[in-house]
Amino acid sequence: MSQTSSSHDHCRRNVAPGSRPGRRLAVGLALASALLLAGVAERAQSQVSAPAPVPGVAIPNFWNPRARGERVEAPQLGRAIRFLTDDEFPPLHFAGPDGNPTGFSVELARAVCDRLAITCSVQARRFDTLLDALDEKQGDVVAAAIPLTAGLRARFLSTRPYFRWPARFVARGDKGLPAPSAQALTGKSVGAIEGSAHAAYVKVFFPAATLTPFPDLSAAEGALKRGEVDYLFADGLNLALWIGGQDSERCCAFVGGDYLESRYFGEGIGLVTRTEDAALSRALDDALQRVWDDGKYAELYLRFFPVSPF
Repeated sequence: MSQTSSSHDHCRRNVAPGSRPGRRLAVGLALASALLLAGVAERAQSQVSAPAPVPGVAIPNFWNPRARGERVEAPQLGRAIRFLTDDEFPPLHFAGPDGNPTGFSVELARAVCDRLAITCSVQARRFDTLLDALDEKQGDVVAAAIPLTAGLRARFLSTRPYFRWPARFVARGDKGLPAPSAQALTGKSVGAIEGSAHAAYVKVFFPAATLTPFPDLSAAEGALKRGEVDYLFADGLNLALWIGGQDSERCCAFVGGDYLESRYFGEGIGLVTRTEDAALSRALDDALQRVWDDGKYAELYLRFFPVSPF
């Protein structure tokens, strides 16, 4: 599917976990030919539309088995629990073929409701209005890619993270480069977005590497594809979409593992509630654990992340 550069730039921006909202994950989306909408980027189509699990996909586990306790039931509100989300951030939350919200965060919220045996509704709103809408009691839970920060916790409650933003190294597949380490990267060129947390991380932990800054992720990906840098270090979710999409022309692959240091890459995202809804937040936390335990989390992860960012 072709796309003009202007619409591509609109759909695909860089993730900056510590600065959301305001910076959107830059991806387009399609689930299948029937789902194609004007202006969606081919990259997310190739990722989200995969009909079957991909062997070898790494599925993250954010739950501590020793933290399990007795089952927590949801409070009885006498009405449906209202989830709020955004529909322009695939593959976490976006508009499905029928116009209704879907995506990893949305379907995970629905699975949580199933485990709690409660009725839930999901409403899409503009991303930058979600927390205010929650505060004004226009909804009960936010299920969207809003980073967990001290500022968020000062106003709201959140479950433990159900997704985090891993940083990853990518290299050309034909170079045979080793997995990154402080020694292996000595003298190697590493691309990163100028001024990003990823660039800062390279400077601190890989000081013998030659850091090559780029103005944006597209420029960095293009340089890696042309062999102008040895490695690229950036947000794993954006990189996963690029690796699996047509733009990369299968040039490149992840090398080494994920990097999750929270002071650089954030604490991830959880289900957000008002502070007075502590009982609901505890029930959601418990249900997320059960969704992981019974395999539903893995099922949804494989559906929306056939190329895992982890």
